[in-house]
Amino acid sequence: MPPSPVEYRIEDLAHRSGTSVRTIRAYQDRGLLPKPRRQGRVNVYDDGHLARLEQISGLLERGYTLASIKELLTAWDSGLGLAGVLGLVTEVDGPWSDESPATITRADLADRFPTDGTGGGGGLDEAALADAVTLGVLVPVQGRPDEFHVPSPQELAVAAELHAAGVPLLAVTAHLRELRGQIEHIAARFLDFTTEHVFARFLDHTPTDAEAAEAAELVRRLRPLARQTVDAELARAMSAQAARHLRHHLAALSL
Repeated sequence: MPPSPVEYRIEDLAHRSGTSVRTIRAYQDRGLLPKPRRQGRVNVYDDGHLARLEQISGLLERGYTLASIKELLTAWDSGLGLAGVLGLVTEVDGPWSDESPATITRADLADRFPTDGTGGGGGLDEAALADAVTLGVLVPVQGRPDEFHVPSPQELAVAAELHAAGVPLLAVTAHLRELRGQIEHIAARFLDFTTEHVFARFLDHTPTDAEAAEAAELVRRLRPLARQTVDAELARAMSAQAARHLRHHLAALSL
């Protein structure tokens, strides 16, 4: 005779899962946790609820948001193995650059971006600093008002070189804002293109674990192609435009 299923009241479930009663109720309200069975005047939970709480905790530890977790669990509930979902989402969510983030202090920023243009640490341009934070070039470190995360040290290095060459910082951030809009359009077009011609066959049904693994491998292979194409086309355009620009200015000088 099979053993009777284990049942929990919400307080017992909270204790077993290492979470709180309030959190369990919040997960239910968000649709992350199935509703309990009503037994008289008491809500009754089982090992399925406990397993789901453990899955949610594991995903939170891996950095997923509750909204992303809900999408993953919905896909899993619809028939796709969680391993397949996680493999594909991990690949898509993975870094699209080989850069490693860094941290910088206000003092270091003042040295690299002096307002007096001498490189001697003449203070910070607070308006440009605020613009950089808005753009996500700098991310304030919580609890450390004088430190910032730098998601792309390469992007910050470009800004420093442009500033050292005489470009005002607000002009640098304005240029980045314009460039970002154009790059986001290119990224969206590349995703539309690959979705239509490569990934459409995975999207008209719930894929199996094998199909999810195949899609993840395709993402891994295609990941560098957009950047390689943009690099090649930018090099071509810069060569043509720079030569044309130089000829134009030389011609103007000869008049």
